[in-house]
Amino acid sequence: MNFLAHIYLSGDNKMITIGNFVADAIRGNKYKILSSEFQVGIKLHRHIDTFTDSHPIVRQSTKRLHKNYSHYSGVIVDILYDHFLAKNWLTYSDIPLDVYIDDFYECLKEHHDVLPERFQKLMPFMIADNWLLSYAEVDGIQRVLNGMNKRTKNKSRMHLATKELKEFYSEFEDEFTRFFEELIETSNTKRLELEKEYKI
Repeated sequence: MNFLAHIYLSGDNKMITIGNFVADAIRGNKYKILSSEFQVGIKLHRHIDTFTDSHPIVRQSTKRLHKNYSHYSGVIVDILYDHFLAKNWLTYSDIPLDVYIDDFYECLKEHHDVLPERFQKLMPFMIADNWLLSYAEVDGIQRVLNGMNKRTKNKSRMHLATKELKEFYSEFEDEFTRFFEELIETSNTKRLELEKEYKI
């Protein structure tokens, strides 16, 4: 899953949320020197990724893209699923998306010093262009895919994937909806297990 889903699935603890958000920048066992809450966030992130990557519904989505995007298909689906989460946000939260995202940005600013360097550099751009809110619109997803394509030096051709998004919009949305219900359940269970293990 992409940024918005990881943030949403973290619960209400700010440090767990930040740990989940930045987990891709923490390699191997380096997380063990961090605070307990941070460790829970990282372990939760890894659980979410493992569950997502092996799920048959997600594989159904990636299969639709594989011919044109090969091993980048999973990355694209993560981004498309964040679109459907943002678009249907009020199905999953009582807090309006713009308010929720502004609160998260304030949390990042408050805890800037604990962010890995990569995310300290990323944060100003994320906030200035309001990446998370932009996910709710196809144009926003297009900008994300454009940026991802540039990072692969145009090898991924990911910027073209909004074509499939538009062509198979209802199929992707249905797959997201069915999958996300299961992801919420397993994430909540894992988070509670980890909070108990770390006595949070």
